Amino acid sequence: MFERIKEDMRTILERDPAALGPMQVIFSYPGLHALAFHRAAHWCWIQGWYGFARWVSHVGRFCTGIEIHPAARIGRRVFIDHGMGVVIGETAVVGDDCTIYHGVTLGGVSLGRGQKRHPTLGKGVVVGAGAKILGGFTVGDNARIGSNAVVVHEVPENVTVVGVPARSTKETKKQREQLHSQFMAYGVGDADSTLSRGEGLVGCQESEAG
Repeated sequence: MFERIKEDMRTILERDPAALGPMQVIFSYPGLHALAFHRAAHWCWIQGWYGFARWVSHVGRFCTGIEIHPAARIGRRVFIDHGMGVVIGETAVVGDDCTIYHGVTLGGVSLGRGQKRHPTLGKGVVVGAGAKILGGFTVGDNARIGSNAVVVHEVPENVTVVGVPARSTKETKKQREQLHSQFMAYGVGDADSTLSRGEGLVGCQESEAG
């Protein structure tokens, strides 16, 4: 467990320029604390201690503002940045190297017990602040979910989606290679210059028109 915490700390130091050192990360990053609470709760869950697991999860939520169901599966080097208001549901799966910002919900719309109700995030997915991903579908590897997007359908790998409901942007092959081959905070970087001028945004333009 301590090795995983050290790995999480290195991940934060790599992805957040505001992190000035290991001690600051240990004491000041709720995303790190939330993952530690979740690992303890998840271990209790797989032992069959469901009530105690929920209690540990609840304590983690109280301390961090981040709610992760103890049955959810979280991969390695996941970074929950800022974190306040993040909700990750029971059947959610978060792949390795994902980054999740504050206000994100990985929620379910089905009420059936024992069903896959919550989304699966592939490896390297970046989910912008306030985004809602609702349903038991998959978001492909290295996808980018725009801030405040509402995603209700499967997202292919190496695709950026924006808007309500979320739709893919018209990225060129060059843009896709630049955007999805490396980490970019909030899924936005210099390669988005054409997008920032409003070119190629499918979801936003159609939503405004309608």
